[in-house]
Amino acid sequence: MNYTVQHIAEITSSQVIGDGSLLIKNIAYDSRIIYSIKNTAFIAINTHKNSGEKFIESAMDRGINVIISEHYYPEFDNITWIIVENSVEFLQKLAKYHFENSHLQSIGITGSNGKTILKEWLYQCLWNEFPTVKSPKSFNSQIGLPLSLLQINSSHQLGIFEVGISKPHEMEKLENIFHPQIGLLTHIGTAHAANFSSEEELINEKIILFKNSEVIIYNGDNFLVDQKIKKSYSDKKLISYGFKKENQVFIKNNISKDENIIVEYLGEEISFPVHQRDEATLTNAMALISVLKELNIENKKIVEKINLLKAVEMRLEAIEGVKGNIVINDSFNLDLDSLKTALQFLNEYNKSKKSLVLTDIVGVNSNAKELYEEVSELVNEQNFDSVFLIGDEISNFSELFKTKTYTFIDTKELIESKHLTEIENQIILLKGARKFEIEKLKDILELRKHDTVLEVNLNAILHNINYHKSLLKPGTKMMAMVKANAYGLGSFEVSEFLQHHHIDYLGVAYADEGVELRKKGITTPIIVMNPEQHSYQTIIEYNLEPEIYSFRVLELFYEAVQKSGYDKKYPIHIKLETGMHRLGFKDYELDQLSETLSHKNVKVQSMFSHLSSSDMPEEKEFTLKQLEIFEKNSDYLIEKLGYTPIRHILNSAGITSYKDHQHDMVRIGIGMLGESADPEIQKQLRSVVSFKTVISQISTVENGESVGYSRRYKADHPTRIATIPVGYADGIPRLIGNQVGNVGVNKTLAPIVGNICMDMMMINVDHIPNVKEGDTVTVFNAKPSLKEFAGYCKTITYEVLTSISPRVKRIYIKD
Repeated sequence: MNYTVQHIAEITSSQVIGDGSLLIKNIAYDSRIIYSIKNTAFIAINTHKNSGEKFIESAMDRGINVIISEHYYPEFDNITWIIVENSVEFLQKLAKYHFENSHLQSIGITGSNGKTILKEWLYQCLWNEFPTVKSPKSFNSQIGLPLSLLQINSSHQLGIFEVGISKPHEMEKLENIFHPQIGLLTHIGTAHAANFSSEEELINEKIILFKNSEVIIYNGDNFLVDQKIKKSYSDKKLISYGFKKENQVFIKNNISKDENIIVEYLGEEISFPVHQRDEATLTNAMALISVLKELNIENKKIVEKINLLKAVEMRLEAIEGVKGNIVINDSFNLDLDSLKTALQFLNEYNKSKKSLVLTDIVGVNSNAKELYEEVSELVNEQNFDSVFLIGDEISNFSELFKTKTYTFIDTKELIESKHLTEIENQIILLKGARKFEIEKLKDILELRKHDTVLEVNLNAILHNINYHKSLLKPGTKMMAMVKANAYGLGSFEVSEFLQHHHIDYLGVAYADEGVELRKKGITTPIIVMNPEQHSYQTIIEYNLEPEIYSFRVLELFYEAVQKSGYDKKYPIHIKLETGMHRLGFKDYELDQLSETLSHKNVKVQSMFSHLSSSDMPEEKEFTLKQLEIFEKNSDYLIEKLGYTPIRHILNSAGITSYKDHQHDMVRIGIGMLGESADPEIQKQLRSVVSFKTVISQISTVENGESVGYSRRYKADHPTRIATIPVGYADGIPRLIGNQVGNVGVNKTLAPIVGNICMDMMMINVDHIPNVKEGDTVTVFNAKPSLKEFAGYCKTITYEVLTSISPRVKRIYIKD
């Protein structure tokens, strides 16, 4: 935007009171989140639920001097007013004018599910092809779409906008504002279906958006959608996608067996790797390809872009619960599609027993019996130990659920029943509509009730693994290091997720780490990298595989194998010394090693070594020498053994820098957590860990007053100091106090002041506007990043992560 107040009034037939020459570039609609007052007007939006006019004074207090409102308040005569007849219609008129005078190519996305994901994926693919603007978040409503369109500026060439409706006749208004050249219709499902008499009416309303489109891309698997679009828009270019071969865009090969997915687009074949093969992901991929082809993106580039796609944040969190339980909290929305997603996530866990809390499905206008028959069929397939139903409607169909089922009127009644507190060693899925507030159950069931949390994004781990895999040959195996509690993230939770995604090996430091994983159901092969003498019997008992690095260890372990009565060749892993001088057999010991191995009932499952400096370009010569020694010595040992074990030497940095030496397997550690010493590689990785807390209290410290133990910080002017509940017992080193380190508040760095205490520390928030008690504080994630935080600590990211105290609550998030 770049209009004067007077011009805006002329466009929208509004009245100006005050200075009509003021320039307006932004319109703020929420007084709490005004990020800039320069050239910004505040619009007081009135809806049937609320009046924005009660926040006018708050906006003025923040420095806004232009107010858009349906009413004039003469007591505030020192500012400029734009008086409008209807605030929502004003916004829509202005957005319509702005869009129609922007001359950009536009994509409009509507449908029931997948709009936000496809918008974000399209943006990821196209932002570097064209200057592109998109809807923020899920801004797609009568208010959200106009606000999105007002973001367009003169530099933009392409706009990608979501369009959503919740009742009849809304799309006609939105199409009047926004008429995209390319129309994209995603999956039609149950979302927002309650206000429509039938699926046919819903489809008819959705496709109004395409009235003036030149191209319509749609999911043709829905017969009614296909029929309606062909009948209504036979004069336009139509492209259907889906799983049915009758579509112009479809998947040609066997998605469950073949390594790559092959999509046929109007006779052309596009082949690409896909690690997530669920129906929703593949459907979205076909829609994405269809749009990219329409924009003349070549096939090779399309594949490259698909390989670099990042998951869209749609939170589903897992939390350690009391009594050995794991709590899956998915209380953000509930329809059939999201229930299926939650159940799919549930299956990634190995716990034999599981329970479900499920509420009424709200806002779906369909035959209740048919709906809950389908719900019960889905639930019954999961073999839950117990099912807890909340709500009058779903409780009426409790007999459809085959397991032990309890019914409750509301969440409060379930809490009072105490049933949940009796559950032990299970996974508990909380799945409900927002109105039932079942997140209250999470507060009861979680083990650690702290404001300080470590969030672990599991899908980000998968993305980072898949990126590293993309650099490998198809047959190369991957071992994930989960030692030291998976670098502090939670060994079992990370291992179980990796096992579900078919990691080849797991690596732990000590036997007890592997035992814990075995006891919790991890069956993936586990290598013990530092097998202590007293643990040999335990290693054998729990089917762990030891690293053997010396003749002493080999002899002692073999004695343990003989004592155990193990009657097969026990798998071991031979460590070769190549220049790190830590552990391993040296070249002059290989003849004796091969001779010794030939007389023992063991099998060399793998032979490996460790690179000391693969992340240091200046040590490339030394690294290449290590690789040369490993290849020579392992070749020699293979010849002596008479069989070929797995060989591996590359770590995370080695995978990206020395991929010609990947051999049979690689080992990933910090790389799967999104960290790389190479800035270009770092751009391809996703941040996995977010360490967060909240502000407990904000105080004004007067000039000359001190903060904390030993009075190490003294204010030289009245200063706002915030206290946060995290300290050195949580893993924050004392050395970063006294303005050495920073934390993030409202995307701004706040210096740590005074000495760090055991359980809390103080930060200076004097320079941060609008900060308040209860606000989130980022210890590390984006600002500061994990790497920046490690810099404050004068250490490496490994040490930072492994130092985080077990008392810090871990939350596991899946996008």
